[in-house]
Amino acid sequence: MKKILLLISLVPILSFSQQKEVLKYFKSKDSLVGVKNQNGKIIVPAQFKVFSYLKDGESVEGETIYFDGFKNDEVKEKNAWGYVYDKKGNFLYRPFFYDNGADYFSEGVRRFVKNGKVGFVDRNGTIVIEANHDFASPFNYGYAAFCDGCDWEKTDDEHKAIVGGSWGVMNFKGEIVQPITKSENAVEIDGKYYPYPFKYNEKEKNILQFFEKQNKKLSEINYVNHYNKIAENEKKLFFEIVERPKENFPFYQVNAYDYRKMEAGLSDYKFLVSEDGKNVFALEFESEKIPFDKWLKKEIKEAEKFQKEHPDNPNKLSK
Repeated sequence: MKKILLLISLVPILSFSQQKEVLKYFKSKDSLVGVKNQNGKIIVPAQFKVFSYLKDGESVEGETIYFDGFKNDEVKEKNAWGYVYDKKGNFLYRPFFYDNGADYFSEGVRRFVKNGKVGFVDRNGTIVIEANHDFASPFNYGYAAFCDGCDWEKTDDEHKAIVGGSWGVMNFKGEIVQPITKSENAVEIDGKYYPYPFKYNEKEKNILQFFEKQNKKLSEINYVNHYNKIAENEKKLFFEIVERPKENFPFYQVNAYDYRKMEAGLSDYKFLVSEDGKNVFALEFESEKIPFDKWLKKEIKEAEKFQKEHPDNPNKLSK
């Protein structure tokens, strides 16, 4: 009996020890930013000048710690912006600089920089493709273009463009993929065609079947506000699983693409499906999960409102 009582008394202690540690940003007297845990232990020392607005004591969100800025005494690294650490305070990588900040996640990975070269990491900061190329585009429909021997050059409008070098296309494993002849499922990239990049087991096929059943309605909603008439064979979305469950992320992510196999313009059509396949959410603002049925009702209502206010729209909702 004493042994049983002892085990019962340990349950709350064990449960508490398994809870995730709460981390918070803090600011030093000279406005440098670091991270502490809930007990005040310093996880990452205050050494960063950040550009995003952070309150002293603001919680760290996500799977890693991100500092949106630079170290107080850093040596500038080409194409890098900010620093990413794990929750134990270990440095992981420096994100690729994109659009005045850190690169965004696309199809479950983002670009990072090491020694001036570009590679890819997942949301946990695990390197999935080593930094071997001078430049790489974000992943889209399973592929990313890359170049070696290229460089940035300012254009007339003060933006930068990639010039020179040799170009290629890689898959999610970082392998160089060669073009093929045009086929029904081929993916077109810069006028060349590449093999269909996705493979699914039966469980994943069932997940995608859920979205196929909704395809007609979702396609109509997506195109209702397009002012050019969309051909029927082009008014169809394609749904693909671009990320699978992993540590700190118990979901399948499903993205929608247009007939060109492009995600552009479909940023609102990203979905999360629970690991057991039973719960489906729409993903808004990259982190807010909305139950699919609730999201769909809202989207239908907004589409109907648009059509009512613009009766001349060429891409009608079906009754």
